[in-house]
Amino acid sequence: MTALPCAIILAAGQGSRYRQVAGADQDKLLAPCQGRDGKIRPVLEQVLVNLPDEVVARVLVTTGGRPWVADLARAYGCRVLLLDSTGMGHSLAAAVAASADANGWLVLLGDMPFVLPATAMQVVAALTEESISVPRLGAALGHPVGFGRAYGTALQGLSGDRGAKPLFASGKVVEVAVTDPGVVWDVDLPQALLYQEE
Repeated sequence: MTALPCAIILAAGQGSRYRQVAGADQDKLLAPCQGRDGKIRPVLEQVLVNLPDEVVARVLVTTGGRPWVADLARAYGCRVLLLDSTGMGHSLAAAVAASADANGWLVLLGDMPFVLPATAMQVVAALTEESISVPRLGAALGHPVGFGRAYGTALQGLSGDRGAKPLFASGKVVEVAVTDPGVVWDVDLPQALLYQEE
């Protein structure tokens, strides 16, 4: 792609599995996490730090009542959308509608702090207007996922808690072979906050 896509950071989920272990008042997006550069930052900040500088258009979706999340996002150049729904489908639809003129979208999850910037750029480099690009680590597909401009209407039609996976069935999917374990590493439980090389 000549023009870079808009980054969409999904940060509306409540992290119920994490809260069951860490405590009901614990927001995993704000949990201290040692990044792959050795620095301690909140999980969401690690995601934002690792977002390639070249991707300047950024939309973060979260729920109301999370001012720290919104403030952190704005500090990293994100436009913040506050939704009542925690559903991934609703979040994607709202973010794509808010950036409908973008040249595609790079979808990142707010609880995946270990994706390297170079990996995200590999996904972007494989993206075309008509394709979906997704990183593959061994047998597993991961994030971030790139969607070409042709998928704008379909993304805006998503709802509920289902993400964009159904679009893979009818779309032109380009798998990008990567060696970065960060593409499949999400912080569902507190023990996942500490990245360890294989």
